[in-house]
Amino acid sequence: MSTDWRDRLLQLREKLEAVAATGEESAAVVELDQSKVGRLSRMDALQAQAMSQASGQRREETLRGITAALQRIEDDEFGICRKCDEPINPRRLDFDPTVLLCINCASLSEGP
Repeated sequence: MSTDWRDRLLQLREKLEAVAATGEESAAVVELDQSKVGRLSRMDALQAQAMSQASGQRREETLRGITAALQRIEDDEFGICRKCDEPINPRRLDFDPTVLLCINCASLSEGP
């Protein structure tokens, strides 16, 4: 079973790394010379840059979660809630294999 999760996490990591390689150009510095680019076009470019940077940050966070999940598989701790040490529902893991908490502990952590 852990081999299936490992394979799935490795595939997800590979996809995210491929997306990261293609998305770096849109996060590049925006040219400030208005003689080359109009003000509205520059604003669009700045907005696209900000969205690309935010997407890159989410991607990096997900990659860190994948690395941690792969380590939990190696340590034979994958699928165990970090808070209560109970098994995490496999359907929850299907949705996000990087989760650390069971649904009950996650609900309690979020609070009202």
